[in-house]
Amino acid sequence: MAKIKSLEELMKIKENAMKGLKMRDSGKKGKIIVAMGTCGIAAGAKDTLRAIVDSLDEKGIEDVAVVQSGCFGLCDVEPTIEVHLEGADPIIYGHVTPAQAKRIIDQHIVEGKVVGDLIVKKGEL
Repeated sequence: MAKIKSLEELMKIKENAMKGLKMRDSGKKGKIIVAMGTCGIAAGAKDTLRAIVDSLDEKGIEDVAVVQSGCFGLCDVEPTIEVHLEGADPIIYGHVTPAQAKRIIDQHIVEGKVVGDLIVKKGEL
């Protein structure tokens, strides 16, 4: 990788990276938090994050924020995500592969049905 020679160049790299991830920082209907601690990343959280963003894009869902956080403290069930929808208790899902992330988008976000077999915890941590 070439050396970055100016703040402007660094800002351009950052902007392109954020566009590439298509991260949303303001949602109306709810948000999905992806645990991105080292344990989550080692377990595949980057692929899970990408699958969530791609699935939301494919379905044209723009009213759900996707954000990253540090470790949830649930290292044994990584990758983990927390789904917050308006008017409902948060749900933490564990062992979320990219395929399961798409299933969570389809069932929980689109249809409003909790994906029971992936639940680690209901309610706040």
